[in-house]
Amino acid sequence: DDLYAKALVLEQDNERAAFVCLDLISTTRSLVERARAAIENSTRINGASVMISATHAHTGPELASRGRRSDAQGGQNELTLNFSEKLPSLIAESVRLAEQQLTPARLSAGLGREAHLSFNRRFYLRDGSVGWNPGKLNPNVVRPAGTIDPEVAVLYAETLMTNRTAGRPLATYVNFAMHPDTTGGNKYSADYPGALARVVAGYKGPDMITLFANGTCGNINHVDVNWGAPQSGQQEAQRIGVILGATVLQTYKSLAPIKLGALRVRSALVQLPLPEITAAEVGQARLDVKTSRDNSRDGFMKLVHGYKVLDIAAREGQPQEVEVQVVALGPELAWVSLPGEIFVELGLAIKKRSPFRYTLIAELANGSIGYIPDRRSYAEGNYEPVSARCAAGSGEMLVDTAAKLLAELHGAAGK
Repeated sequence: DDLYAKALVLEQDNERAAFVCLDLISTTRSLVERARAAIENSTRINGASVMISATHAHTGPELASRGRRSDAQGGQNELTLNFSEKLPSLIAESVRLAEQQLTPARLSAGLGREAHLSFNRRFYLRDGSVGWNPGKLNPNVVRPAGTIDPEVAVLYAETLMTNRTAGRPLATYVNFAMHPDTTGGNKYSADYPGALARVVAGYKGPDMITLFANGTCGNINHVDVNWGAPQSGQQEAQRIGVILGATVLQTYKSLAPIKLGALRVRSALVQLPLPEITAAEVGQARLDVKTSRDNSRDGFMKLVHGYKVLDIAAREGQPQEVEVQVVALGPELAWVSLPGEIFVELGLAIKKRSPFRYTLIAELANGSIGYIPDRRSYAEGNYEPVSARCAAGSGEMLVDTAAKLLAELHGAAGK
């Protein structure tokens, strides 16, 4: 598949905001800052009013400056550095083109439901531990250790209707929580978000731009452990794209016009505490990263922990500074950005506390520090908490910050 930076620009009462969805595995803070600066130079949009998220497609180029593990996988080679250098200008160009095509439009939204595609990938096992991706038809699995978010939020934009013609499709923004690590292999692919876009274009026409923002899916993927069939490759991405696309097409039937109001943007920088590490752990991590050749799951986990320890040590005690951004349009619609692979329980908590009817949450947005589990999962252990570059309770800090910003913007909706 081709990989895109897809941009949606909104304007209301001379205020503008832009949303960019990248067919990449992540965003970095430096990438976002440089892209926002380039957007300010080439458009009338304030950089602070730009939300940049990644779909988390694993079959795209690596990015520079994502951490030591990424560097070891090609993050510092010449191709990666050259691509990362030019990427902000490509993102800015997508936003410039979107702004150039601004036209009076009608916005509608709806909430669909798809409860059979996504699965929590953490499980309680018979030995009392919590497993991660335990494998299909594993007899040691007792039950999932968490939930999913089946909500499929759809925002649809079309040109205004006239007496003679119906509105022309412009864009569809889809928000759904599920890890897109489906196609595998060494070929570029947008994974199932690309397949979804093809399905929607098949109904709405080739000019339809479908943006996909991943919801909080740090502990959710597409693997059904109770189904023995393989679930990887382009055909699996297509299967998912068709099913998710069908949900979007069904949701079109229940779309309702958005109540218009002011377009408002607010952000907060949050200082997330670091996990505690010891000097002995740092020394062991250096050794493990340098010498480990163990391809077993235990060997993999040793490397995951080692790279985490070295990244934390390099911060020299400085907390993780991350951005939470909220964009609101009127009293019903809001977007929330979160800076990593966020556990679904945290996203559900934000939606529960949000005063907006439609709350779209984009993870891996405006930078990423990797996995951010909920507090309970730290105690349960395994891959995501072991990998996390922030301490237990960090996710709940993000929830509180997002809820505060949402309340503030909703309170200002009529002002």
